[in-house]
Amino acid sequence: MTEAADAPPLSPRTWPAWIGIAFGWTLARWPWSLARATAPALGTLLRLAMVARRRVVRRNLEICFPELDGAQRESLLRDHFRSLGMAVFEFLRAWWGRLRPLDAGFELEGLQHLTAAIDAGHGVILVSPHFTTLEVCMRLLCQRAPIAGMYRPHESEALDWAVRRGRMRHAAGMFARGELRPALRFLKGGGVLWFAPDQETRRGDSVFVPFFGRPAWTLTSTHQLARLSGAKVLPLFHERLPDGRYRVEIGAALADFPGTDARADTARIMALIESQVRRAPAQYLWVHKRFKTQPEGMRSPYE
Repeated sequence: MTEAADAPPLSPRTWPAWIGIAFGWTLARWPWSLARATAPALGTLLRLAMVARRRVVRRNLEICFPELDGAQRESLLRDHFRSLGMAVFEFLRAWWGRLRPLDAGFELEGLQHLTAAIDAGHGVILVSPHFTTLEVCMRLLCQRAPIAGMYRPHESEALDWAVRRGRMRHAAGMFARGELRPALRFLKGGGVLWFAPDQETRRGDSVFVPFFGRPAWTLTSTHQLARLSGAKVLPLFHERLPDGRYRVEIGAALADFPGTDARADTARIMALIESQVRRAPAQYLWVHKRFKTQPEGMRSPYE
């Protein structure tokens, strides 16, 4: 398990990153009313400045929502970037700020499913999509239960250290994607692990399974972790409500999971994630090139 107590990297090449971290730390302490008022403008700025990512979002929406016309998808694109603007402040606050007043009116449903699995002596894998609300909602949920997370390390040493340290203020642990043995020990010991297996990565066993009707190169890690640890897999949904409050929903443990077929289990997980994305499409992280890798003979839709 990655510890947050290690010494921070302070070599001269990390200094530019530390300047950015200091700025983010300052934003994390803005009055929340000011952050909420600023977020839409920041979202618009991101939409205008991130030209390449805007194209990725537009292409993802064309693939995933062919039933919408161009104007409807463009409206969804704008909503998504507004959600990204809000997510910047949420991420910074979750890492380095205080929760108040974000925890006011926080809604949590299905905690009994998590409690039942823990009481039965099982480890638990909470599976959710990469929603823009993931950091703030995970911190809110950690107030109710000890939860660890799996994450992809940042390329910047300084940012990786600062983010891990911020997360470890409330999480029960943090495991890098390559730290499977420590994660398995944690699960076998009855730990609760948050995991979002919906992004393409070069590491780990992956297979093509359907996602919004198109092949998506997807990690089989949920199947492998559950098979090797005996942990129960519970769906986790989280969203930002129209009035600015947050809602987290924990579903019942998946029946007959894991099975004997890693591909079938992975397809089942991605179908679950797709159903959750459809509930709050503007809050999904569409800037990721989810369909970059395609089966042999099929072109990447981003070319």
